[in-house]
Amino acid sequence: MKSSRRNFLKNSMGATAAVTIGGVLPGFSAKSYAAIRGANERIKVGVVGVNARGLALAKNYASQSNCEVAYISDVDSRAMEKCIAAVDGIQKKKPKGASDFRKALEEKSIDAMVIATPDHWHAPAAILACKAGKHVYVEKPCSHNPHEGELLVAAARKYNRKVQMGSQRRSWPNVIAAINEVKSGVIGRPYYGKGWYAANRGPIGVGKEAEVPSWLNFDLWQGPAPRTTYKDNILHYNWHWFWNWGTGEAGNNGVHMVDLLRWGMGVEYPVSANSTGGRFRYQDDWETPDTQVMSWKFPNNSMIEWEGRSCNGRGIEDTSVGVAFYGETGTVVIGGGNSYKLYDIDNKLIKDVKDEFKIDPRNKVDPSRNLDALHIQNFFEAIKLDTPLNVEIETGHKSTLLTQLGNIALRTGTELKINETNGHILGNAEAAAYWKRDYELGWEPVI
Repeated sequence: MKSSRRNFLKNSMGATAAVTIGGVLPGFSAKSYAAIRGANERIKVGVVGVNARGLALAKNYASQSNCEVAYISDVDSRAMEKCIAAVDGIQKKKPKGASDFRKALEEKSIDAMVIATPDHWHAPAAILACKAGKHVYVEKPCSHNPHEGELLVAAARKYNRKVQMGSQRRSWPNVIAAINEVKSGVIGRPYYGKGWYAANRGPIGVGKEAEVPSWLNFDLWQGPAPRTTYKDNILHYNWHWFWNWGTGEAGNNGVHMVDLLRWGMGVEYPVSANSTGGRFRYQDDWETPDTQVMSWKFPNNSMIEWEGRSCNGRGIEDTSVGVAFYGETGTVVIGGGNSYKLYDIDNKLIKDVKDEFKIDPRNKVDPSRNLDALHIQNFFEAIKLDTPLNVEIETGHKSTLLTQLGNIALRTGTELKINETNGHILGNAEAAAYWKRDYELGWEPVI
């Protein structure tokens, strides 16, 4: 039954493509097409991790005329119920809910899982979903450490699943156009790329040991990570700044920009990685850097750099988030939105491409809903028609890996020499020890 339903989905895609596109852009309503598109044609998804970004994703998925959000999972019962109500209000059909997302994996009717958990759960959850026969949309970073990234790529191949990473800018039309400009040679050979992220995050204080709240399954929240005592300044966002669960600002926001840089520069694995930085602004429990610069050199005689400032929001190139490609004859700058600027070698503005969509790149939850729908639809088309994913998991792993290598260089205080064929660290036992994390007994991901 499941196979025949998917064949129907695939065969019907061509006849309904115009309706699908219409349902994801402003001015069009998913409800307008609900009566036209049969319920059996919709892709059924489960969403796990719905307190913030996951809530935004669940609502976006529910708004797609060719999708039904059928299952919601979160270890926070309050977040789960809030998301269930929000989705029900959009699609007029209440999804099931369970604290443990593995219940959703048992549902044969679910086609795909959307994973927006904390970083330490991204790859383990995605691997479990692949093993259960589900396609996967996983938020960036796709893994907590390089070993997990490699495992996830292997799982996608072994179980023949479509796995898309949430680097949504690869689906934004004007960003695509900007990258095509770079690749066309409009600025000559791009030999240096710079990305950045700047924000004004406050302190997280010194956490106190506390009783686990009644609404939280903290054991399941920790999942693969070695167990620690619950403290009152970890959930729901500050886990980003603890190495046990998060990957710092580099994994949180850097992956987006590094992915664009790697794409435009046409590079895969580096030959070296460097990083410097620290926790400079506040004295608190924050472990990862609040100020960090990473750089990578590549075998084609080029270089990429990323700068993260979590506690000072002064932008670069007139934007708080973005990338710039510096070439032999000019520069292309992509800001935080769906727009770009082209300059000649004398710094004269040649082209200024703007977009009508208003985007807040510092919004932690839902900065660009309508544009992100294009990334969701690319995921659906890959499932239905076997069209290429814009951020297939191997691509996502390579971009995530760069930030992980940068963090390893920072934590060891060394320049890393890298195998340009697979991204592995060469001749540095201390750094190589960070390739894989320690796991809670019985929770280690396997394919």
